[in-house]
Amino acid sequence: MFTGIITAQGEVTAVTPIGQGQDMRLTVAVPEGWLEGAVLGASIACSGCCLTAVELQPTAFTVEASAETLTKTTLGGWQVGRRINLERPLRMGDELGGHVVSGHVDGLGEVLASTPENGSTRWRFRVPKAIAPFIAPKGSVAIDGVSLTVNEVEGQEFGVNIIPHTTEVTGFAQLRPGHLVNIEIDMLARYVARLREFEA
Repeated sequence: MFTGIITAQGEVTAVTPIGQGQDMRLTVAVPEGWLEGAVLGASIACSGCCLTAVELQPTAFTVEASAETLTKTTLGGWQVGRRINLERPLRMGDELGGHVVSGHVDGLGEVLASTPENGSTRWRFRVPKAIAPFIAPKGSVAIDGVSLTVNEVEGQEFGVNIIPHTTEVTGFAQLRPGHLVNIEIDMLARYVARLREFEA
């Protein structure tokens, strides 16, 4: 489990097709000391996608992504030089500063606009119709692994406000209209919807 509070940005340094070219191995460089205490097989959220570390170095780790992951997330388009948001898993007793994030991406969202608004930036996104009902005003959403509060919702579109600090420590500075992002809906919304399917 994760919190959606990004603790570092990494850079993709190698992309290697595996599994007859259907799967992919990625190596990501990280700041010195960021991997301290990590063990082989550790889970790492990479721009919102929970991946397993299959190799560890002092300042880099390697993960493997299946064809399913590559087609359902932005990972399929990652290339060397790509900057990504990173988060280590939540430990018992850690502060839950964002919201409970599983690292299981529900779908891709499209950046529609970013507009300066006082001291922050208002971002607007469009999501697939299948996940739009799970996004509610004042609810939580994870965008590329970043825990954010939804401001408003209109059909398949929703908006969030990003403060300068969040822009500086995440990949939001690189996003532009038309870019795709990984979206994870609030886990509570997912289970409420599932329970309602069984109501008499």
